[in-house]
Amino acid sequence: MRTMTETAKKKRGMPSSFTILLALLAIVAVITVIVSGTTDAVTAATFSDFFTAPVKGFADALPVCLFVMILGGFLGMMTETGALDNGIAVLVQKLKGREIWIIPVLMCLFALGGTSYGMCEETVPFYALLAATMMAGGFDPLVGAATVLLGAGCGCLGSTVNPFAVGAAVDALSSKGIEVDQTIIIGLGFLLTVVTTLISIIFVMRYAKKVKADKGSTFLSLQEQKDAEAAHGAAAAEAAKEVKLTGRQKAVLGIFAFTFVVMIVGFIPLGDLNANVAGFFDNGVYDADGNTITQAWSAVVTGLPIGQWYFDEASTWFFVMAIVIGIVGGLSEKQIVNTFITGAADMMSVVLIIALARGISVLMAATGLNMYVLDAAAAMLRGVPSFIFAPVAFLVYFGLSFLIPSTSGMATVSMPIMGPLAAGLGFSPEVMVMIFSSAIGVVNLFTPTSGAIMGGLSLAKIEWTTWLKFAMPLIVILTLVSMVITTVACMVI
Repeated sequence: MRTMTETAKKKRGMPSSFTILLALLAIVAVITVIVSGTTDAVTAATFSDFFTAPVKGFADALPVCLFVMILGGFLGMMTETGALDNGIAVLVQKLKGREIWIIPVLMCLFALGGTSYGMCEETVPFYALLAATMMAGGFDPLVGAATVLLGAGCGCLGSTVNPFAVGAAVDALSSKGIEVDQTIIIGLGFLLTVVTTLISIIFVMRYAKKVKADKGSTFLSLQEQKDAEAAHGAAAAEAAKEVKLTGRQKAVLGIFAFTFVVMIVGFIPLGDLNANVAGFFDNGVYDADGNTITQAWSAVVTGLPIGQWYFDEASTWFFVMAIVIGIVGGLSEKQIVNTFITGAADMMSVVLIIALARGISVLMAATGLNMYVLDAAAAMLRGVPSFIFAPVAFLVYFGLSFLIPSTSGMATVSMPIMGPLAAGLGFSPEVMVMIFSSAIGVVNLFTPTSGAIMGGLSLAKIEWTTWLKFAMPLIVILTLVSMVITTVACMVI
């Protein structure tokens, strides 16, 4: 006999990610029509604007979409060799009784990626991997998704040297003649990252313990549990067996780890960090003017040396390494081709979600709604004291982040307005940068306009509404903590 909880979970209907995003797109279109009647700054969205937005979103997000598809082929190759499932099994066996400690270790690693280079879309393939890993460890897929999303998200929230957040913001301020002290930014970013990541780790570990002790305490509906079992159950069940890695599988796992390490380092602007980029990371030879005499090894493969990569270079890298893994794993030519195509095809729902999410941003930019809201917010902040300016500015960015979920896009559009406003009122532009970073960082922990969130949750077989219900108490806490830290900084610095 089913319990009342099970019946309630079964009856609970949740709209799909596509439905949620289409509804948001329609709402934004209607808002532009309403606002256009009061100002010439906003153009009313037409039916064609609405219908073409997803297509234009796909074109705008094409590098990310291609990256996700190639990652699907790469992960499919790993699965076909058996190395991924067996690797998870060996990890779970070694951590028998201590599986929960995977959570803080991985969250700290993801936070490091977030604060250093804005790890976001790159986390998408980890959702499926950690969903299976956590299920094998006795938890649920939601623990895996939270480990990825909150870990990387808190790192981005407290960006220290993230080129897509603070880097873009500093560059935008420099274009307005405002010089900033990077030491202040790094210090505040480090504080925000450490505090928010610690709070998030405690939150996720408490939930993980409850689920392991009582499966009925999961936030997942019965349908989500069935979907997760269908998608990740085989890998989780395999992990429960006593297995040993073959020599080929060990080699494949080594290549797998190497591939991700190179990808992560590839996105970090090592030269801008004054790091020593000689040797392994960039063994190219340059003349006094910086012209290339001999290409670095990574440039031979991707066209650019490590430290200068973006999604095209990362896609190329994963494409090449997928073939290498197939060969080392002992797959035939036909297996390699078919496996890669199947893996890429498995990512199509994720790709379409990313495209649809980006279409919302494209529509707002095309109609001028984003700039209209930004200008109105800046006007509202003029002439207020620091203890009011900082929290209100945070809330302004909090709201704007739904309109422009891209950190680099937000920095480029808003900082030439908000930076001079803060400096003109006598407030620290460095704190303004961190208000921007932390506010958009909090929003990007749950906004449905983020392709990375919607795509990742789709892979983990978790509905966005379920994630919202689970994460909202933590998001409220992180919002308040971030507002307090940035407000105190605005008053002191």
